[in-house]
Amino acid sequence: MNPSVWQVSGGPLPRSYDDVFLRHGVALIGPGDIGPYNPKRADIYEDVVRRFATEIKAGDVLLLRSGISTILAIGIVDGDYQYLPQFDDVNGWDLQHARRVRWFILPSSYSFEGSVFGGSPPRLSRINHPDILDYALQFVNSPPDAWKNAPLPPLPPEAHDLDDIPSWLQPLMAQVRDLVDLYQNLHDFGELPAEDELIVHNIVPLLRVLGWPVERIAVKWRYVDVGLFHNLPRTPKTLLL
Repeated sequence: MNPSVWQVSGGPLPRSYDDVFLRHGVALIGPGDIGPYNPKRADIYEDVVRRFATEIKAGDVLLLRSGISTILAIGIVDGDYQYLPQFDDVNGWDLQHARRVRWFILPSSYSFEGSVFGGSPPRLSRINHPDILDYALQFVNSPPDAWKNAPLPPLPPEAHDLDDIPSWLQPLMAQVRDLVDLYQNLHDFGELPAEDELIVHNIVPLLRVLGWPVERIAVKWRYVDVGLFHNLPRTPKTLLL
């Protein structure tokens, strides 16, 4: 029986993270800040997370998609679902839901004719399109073969917690801890907060504590969630990150 074939997004073009997939031998899905997928609490996770954690199997084929018709690499899934905290901030995305993947990077990106993944492709989906299935299965069943059993690249190390939080940061950290507890209590709090709310309550206050003046902190500037500027005027040339 042939393996299932899936497509997974390498992120939107302005903030793609496909290089992270390829460098560390992973496929990642978010949002992941709720914690590891727990089938007993499946209702609190987005459906894409449930499918990623439970439906993909070792040996399945993954296509690393870019845009609506292009793939950058083809991979074979190794092992079971994992939750990797070190991917809690990948270009601003929380992508801790992970699968290890042996990727073969195509010499040049391959584009299928038309929007074969759909006009607005989901972040993850099982492939049923006959042309894509034929391409993917022929590829993995043909030489070269060395990549299919090559050692997986190392994962980045997990960040260590601070042993001592500086006094000037303690009030903000206390606020964040209180908010995290509230966010997890969906019965009382209602629902998970939007990303914009996290930026307002957590990211911008941290930047202010670190000394950034408000006029050099941009929120939702040209599709960038949070941008910092060396100086004014606020232009792409003065954008720090």
